[in-house]
Amino acid sequence: MSNGFLRQALNALQQQSRSRTSHRVNQWFKWLSPGLSIKRWLLISLGGVLLASLGLAIWVKLTPIFWLLELLRGFLGVITNILPNYISGPLVLLFGLLLLLWGQTRTFGSITEVLKPEGEAELIDVLLAHRRLYRGPKIVVIGGGTGLSTLLRGLKIYSANITAIVTVADDGGSSGRLRQEFGVLPPGDIRNCLAALADEEKLLTELFQYRFRAGDGLTGHSFGNLFLTAMSDITGDLERAVAASSKVLAVRGQVLPATLSDVRLWAELEDGRRIDGESNIPKAGGKITKIGCIPANPPALPAVIKAIKDADYIIIGPGSLYTSLIPNLLVPEIAAAIAQTKVPRIYVCNIMTQPGETQGYTVADHIRAIDNACGQVKLFDAVLVHKKSPSPQSLIRYAQQNSHPVFLDREDVTGLGRRIVLANVLYEDETGVVRHNPQKLSKVLLKWYGGAHHGK
Repeated sequence: MSNGFLRQALNALQQQSRSRTSHRVNQWFKWLSPGLSIKRWLLISLGGVLLASLGLAIWVKLTPIFWLLELLRGFLGVITNILPNYISGPLVLLFGLLLLLWGQTRTFGSITEVLKPEGEAELIDVLLAHRRLYRGPKIVVIGGGTGLSTLLRGLKIYSANITAIVTVADDGGSSGRLRQEFGVLPPGDIRNCLAALADEEKLLTELFQYRFRAGDGLTGHSFGNLFLTAMSDITGDLERAVAASSKVLAVRGQVLPATLSDVRLWAELEDGRRIDGESNIPKAGGKITKIGCIPANPPALPAVIKAIKDADYIIIGPGSLYTSLIPNLLVPEIAAAIAQTKVPRIYVCNIMTQPGETQGYTVADHIRAIDNACGQVKLFDAVLVHKKSPSPQSLIRYAQQNSHPVFLDREDVTGLGRRIVLANVLYEDETGVVRHNPQKLSKVLLKWYGGAHHGK
């Protein structure tokens, strides 16, 4: 029994050793992967060593080289007298290759020890992922609220060239208080997007979402809002504050406010009322017939227009139709820049209607609202709609709030000149709250982009 146990233990150790060796060899070969710019610099370095040696030899009139070659020839003669050349040659070659491999391994090992990121990931895997992400498509996402940050969590897996264009019309909660007290643009939606795009997303989200429960004037404020407010004061405006914060927080992509103007939303309702303020519009409980902002036609941030013109792919939504998406499009330069691009453009429709904003709306109603806000300019080619209905538990929960699944009226959508992309992108938590699943949504969007891009 003891012999059998020892045999099993030895077999296990051999398998473990072989797996470790194969993993290590695999990691070595990854350094020679295309696109890392490693092989070319190794060859250039080797060429430099050879040229430097040749130059030195010419400088000293080849005398040391001659005697070195004579010594080497004598040494090789002795070896070939002891062992035939068909044995000694391969042995010396193998020994030289082993020395070269050992030296390169130790070199890369020393570099890796210094630069290796925290966690289990190998440095080469991190470099390969970095290279792939920064070769990803240039994606511009337009919106605000939780919908935008949800989408960004999924997109950052596929590309680091992401620009999130965020509304600055928020005037409720902590953002609204900071806006009134400090005169800064509301940082709430920008804060959520920065956290979503950060490498350490989970920790940063918890930190940025942390709300003070005590303290004179601090109660109710989130740490992220205070952080961006302080950065705005230090750097001079919100654009510079976000750029500086992105560097500090290792954000994958960039977040840009749609405008630096102090924008205030207003809405006209079907019953004739006019509601001022983004946070008051959903509370009014009427059907919105027109929406605008003060000042009218605010100027766009130049970086926003550049990002749209350079984009490979533009995504609008998801998010609250009238208070998160359309406020960005009330900046005329943004709507015009999107309309002029020839790249794939898609609108991600909400899964559920929103009381006070889109109560009773169909998919076509959402599209018409965007078209009307932009003066009937066609801003997107396709609309992504969730395929399956939420669970009965979720339907009951939302029905109590007078919210229902957005109905897909195919003929009307087709009549508006939009393609329909159907997909299962739903996520429900244990309480029945319905959201888009970041990974599923991003996968579908990138798949559609690939098809639309190659189809052009």
